[in-house]
Amino acid sequence: MALADTPVCDFGWPAPRFSLSDPSGTLYDSRDLIGPGGLLVAFICNHCPYVIRIADRLASDLNALKAQGVGVAAIMSNDYATYPADAPDKMTAFAETHGFEFPYLVDTDQSVARAFGAVCTPDFFGFNASGALQYRGRLDDCDHRATAPRRAELRDAMLQIAKTGTGPRDQIASMGCSLKWR
Repeated sequence: MALADTPVCDFGWPAPRFSLSDPSGTLYDSRDLIGPGGLLVAFICNHCPYVIRIADRLASDLNALKAQGVGVAAIMSNDYATYPADAPDKMTAFAETHGFEFPYLVDTDQSVARAFGAVCTPDFFGFNASGALQYRGRLDDCDHRATAPRRAELRDAMLQIAKTGTGPRDQIASMGCSLKWR
């Protein structure tokens, strides 16, 4: 397991456009996913210990954001031929287990992860309603083993972005397993 940290937020960077399917074949376009409060794109996978440890908190926060008008999409970009635990047929069960109320999409050719510059799982990209990057930080201030109390940095940042169009200037990078490239 190679460990990676995300780069700092490049404020104003435009959201790359993408069209991806969920494991059942339903196609989602980024232009349709963005909500009046912006768009959060989360690069995750099923087998990463970091993602597994935060999955329930992640689902809770992302479901809450979706309810507040922020578009949400999770994307799995790992090479699932080499890492079969990340295969599309396992993504559906992972999403159901953790209560995802947002699409969990397959980036089979890894082009979307490359367009975003994603480096690890989890890796978060928070855009305002105009599609300008405003957040590239971590989920919360909890140690990956902790449960509570916590400061929900991602959720709070996205709610600020939804309200003001701008993200917090101080952000702490997400940390996780490196993406599994072909």
